[in-house]
Amino acid sequence: MRLVEEIKLSFSVLRTNKVRSFLTGLGIIIGIASVIVIISAGAGAQSLIINQLNSVGTNLIGILPGMREENGPPSAAFGIIVTTLKYEDAQAIADEIPNVAAATSYNTGMATISWQSNKSDATYYGVMSSYPEVEDTDVDAGRFFTEEEDRGSARVIVLGHQLAIDLFNGTDPLGQKVKVGKEFFEVVGIMKERGSAGFQNKDVIALIPSQTAQKIMLGVKYVNFIRAKINNPENIDRAQEDIVLLLRDRHNIGELKIDDFNVQNTKDAIKALTSITDALKFFLAAIASISLIVGGVGVMNIMLAAVNQRVREIGLRKAVGAKKKDIMIQFLAESITLTMVGGIIGIIAGAGISLLVALIARYLGYNWDLVVSPLSIFMGFVVALAVGVVFGIYPASKAAKLNSIEALRYE
Repeated sequence: MRLVEEIKLSFSVLRTNKVRSFLTGLGIIIGIASVIVIISAGAGAQSLIINQLNSVGTNLIGILPGMREENGPPSAAFGIIVTTLKYEDAQAIADEIPNVAAATSYNTGMATISWQSNKSDATYYGVMSSYPEVEDTDVDAGRFFTEEEDRGSARVIVLGHQLAIDLFNGTDPLGQKVKVGKEFFEVVGIMKERGSAGFQNKDVIALIPSQTAQKIMLGVKYVNFIRAKINNPENIDRAQEDIVLLLRDRHNIGELKIDDFNVQNTKDAIKALTSITDALKFFLAAIASISLIVGGVGVMNIMLAAVNQRVREIGLRKAVGAKKKDIMIQFLAESITLTMVGGIIGIIAGAGISLLVALIARYLGYNWDLVVSPLSIFMGFVVALAVGVVFGIYPASKAAKLNSIEALRYE
């Protein structure tokens, strides 16, 4: 009953200074909302990546260049350029591994693609002629380039569905010459509409032969990664082992040496990406929580000001029998009430912003899940309570230590 009375008294005090109370609690509101939004956005982005990986299929194996730490992702996953994988490695995987139905290498670049006065900044991929089979897609018009065109570094290009619309605006693209950076390519095909995968819209990319990308566009002798399609998901583990043995042999890696590549199936990739996104998510949440410390300092300052403004009230309460403990509980209750109200508003605001982010992402075509976990809401309450206690103890203690006679004389 006493706790209820203290809370009621705290609310009445806060209501008498509504603007000051709101501004004081604003730091708590922003801090709690930021943590909720970041955790939710991180979980949504994580679900987007996992959903896209699952949609690609469970019969794919990815080969990334560079060694991998025992419990972490390979270096290439962080954008570090490693040059250990070659075009010939992809060819060997396709030709020599029994359970591999098809394989392709990938090189990536960015360029302005133009036709007449129309221009579009787009990502282009250097891939092999087996790309449609590996990616389980096909051309909508025209054809894909051939193995001979790839080996011969032909200047041919296949446009994504939307990219073709943006550049040609109703004109038939087939047979036309487009400029990619400083080089001219003949359009031989248009891909079927595919939508977004991960954070990329597959309809606004361009595909050129792998050798053309390496020799003419990028001037490199390595590939960014390789992807292999397995004939049956049940054979994926065996195929993965065979690929490792093949690449170790091709790269002359002895028994005691560490691999200069990393082979992962879809399940491994999901696990690695989950570890990355989890670490990033909680790191960003930790940064956002700094605003809670700022909010807590604001609460402490306002409570100290309240103590100075209510010295005579404190003296009067002590004169009629209130003990130090009673005074301390009163001011501590006010601090906790202020932070808890701010916490509740912050949780509601954070959930609302998270919903808005999810709706916008879905509107843009991304498979984004709204994730506001009960744990994050519970942690919001706990953190708000902790801030109220930690930053309310000193003002409450100062109020409790006031001498009743001196307090009554205070002007």
